[in-house]
Amino acid sequence: MTDLQEPMQFLTPEESAEVDQALLTSRDKFLTRVAIYSLRSLKQLSQQNGLAIENITAQQIANWIENDESLQQEAAANESFGPFFTQLVLSSLKPLRQVAENEGRAIATLTPAQVIAWFEQEAKVKVGKELNSQQPDG
Repeated sequence: MTDLQEPMQFLTPEESAEVDQALLTSRDKFLTRVAIYSLRSLKQLSQQNGLAIENITAQQIANWIENDESLQQEAAANESFGPFFTQLVLSSLKPLRQVAENEGRAIATLTPAQVIAWFEQEAKVKVGKELNSQQPDG
């Protein structure tokens, strides 16, 4: 792997393997990957600004993307990257809040394994509901 590819590596190989092994649909695996990367990004932004992740605003995310060296090349190549990426990170806050609530802890303390487990749990609930809705009325 070259150094040029390194900044855009969203998950570690171990995290990626964990997501691949999870019992999830392709869509849910994608959402899980986005949530894990967003969690990492939000932790970094939180530390840089001394803010709780829960208090980070869209503008702060946009400013971070604009100033982060690892994202500048992508942002320069595609002018819609900044708004897209901001929205992606913001949309990940909803499941991350749910994971944190489920775990009884702050978002900043979550681990990728906890995020994966939550997505798997949610997938099982969804499948259970779908199966129940397909049962004929007795």
